[in-house]
Amino acid sequence: MTPVLSQSFSSSSASITNPTAPSLTRELSNSSIQSLADLLISSSTSQLAEASGQEVVREEGLRHAKVKLDARHYKKSTFTLQLLEIVHKLRIPVWSTASPSADDIIIQRVSGALTNAVFFVSCPTLPFARTLLLRVYGSSSGSLISRTRELHILHVLSSVYKIGPRVYGTFENGRIEEYFDSVTLTASDIRDPQISRWIGARMAELHSVDVDVVDSSPEVPGGVEIVTNVKSWLKFAKKVLKLPGISGDIRHELDLGRFRKEWEAYVTWALKRQHTLGTKRVFAHNDAQYGNLLRLKNDIEGVDEHRQIIVVDFEYAAPNPAAFDIANHFHEWTANYHSSTPHILTPALYPSLEERRNFYSSYIRHSSMLAEDPSFDEDALDGVIDELDRDVKIWGAASHAGWAIWGIIQAREDLEAELEQPEFDYIGYARGRMAAFRKALQDLDISM
Repeated sequence: MTPVLSQSFSSSSASITNPTAPSLTRELSNSSIQSLADLLISSSTSQLAEASGQEVVREEGLRHAKVKLDARHYKKSTFTLQLLEIVHKLRIPVWSTASPSADDIIIQRVSGALTNAVFFVSCPTLPFARTLLLRVYGSSSGSLISRTRELHILHVLSSVYKIGPRVYGTFENGRIEEYFDSVTLTASDIRDPQISRWIGARMAELHSVDVDVVDSSPEVPGGVEIVTNVKSWLKFAKKVLKLPGISGDIRHELDLGRFRKEWEAYVTWALKRQHTLGTKRVFAHNDAQYGNLLRLKNDIEGVDEHRQIIVVDFEYAAPNPAAFDIANHFHEWTANYHSSTPHILTPALYPSLEERRNFYSSYIRHSSMLAEDPSFDEDALDGVIDELDRDVKIWGAASHAGWAIWGIIQAREDLEAELEQPEFDYIGYARGRMAAFRKALQDLDISM
């Protein structure tokens, strides 16, 4: 999926090399019409604030401080004192047992968007105190994403499976997370054979978690979240295409009436393929682009080398076929979000068979090791790779379709503002992904 280019970091990211450089996020526009929120199920752990109606997000097993921060005042001493009160109540190691003064605290703002204001908090005078990532929720964030669901996923993945950043605790309008001394991968990094193997291993680990433990949302038909999402998003996309900023030619090119029939035919056909490694229902990241993958600056002794890759930003994580997650990652090989045309994918950059086999072999081996009955037959590897590659080709079409509809919805704010040169060309992106979806149907020989 395409990011908004902004001074903002991904939802769960905890890495900065150059805080002033534009980073990549999957921020939701203010006019997404709650398209994602309509699909997300809030858990019973959430509570509502008394007057404002703003959701206070809590999670069982995490400490909570009844303190509210105003991100606009982060340079004021009152903000720092409130933050220290939160840190003490959450009993964050080292921080909570010391008594640093407000003057000793360095608060560095690294993003400010509709969904988040993110800060790095450090105390150079406090030995062994790790830098913290402070996240203050935006006033509109509750209508854009399910904070409760996101928090639950982050907490379970980090506390049970050691995946992603640890959440130290929450406060009335935010949370404090673990900071990783790391760098964000680049478009060229994910093409490196060794790094690609590491990503394959990490994805296998994510796919091995107990779906029902991580995500308590009701299981969707066929275990395919993307099918439910596209069906729900279509009605919002149709409204966007009716806006005066959309030309008749573009409306005809995208043709959502035709797309609906194509999508239904595709889903009916794709769901017939079952009982393979690629069709297994797993907890998928669904957005494994290079901006959501970090690499630790320093190796940790005694830890497997692939674990220096840290996966962040779980806003779109949900159960899907394993092949869908892999296919989505491969499509991200064709993207360059730092180019002059970040909305355009370059199909020629899709991984070659050799590059895909390199990823698959790592993924398959780690999946086998993490299975309930760990076993691996080297003689069967080639056959498993061929079968997985077939599933990835099939579910790659769904990735194109999902982001095509998402792109249309995301364009609404820019269209309503009548921006001649939007920061990101969502409609152009949607046109490219829609064309790729239809080409995939031709390649798969699927007809309506």
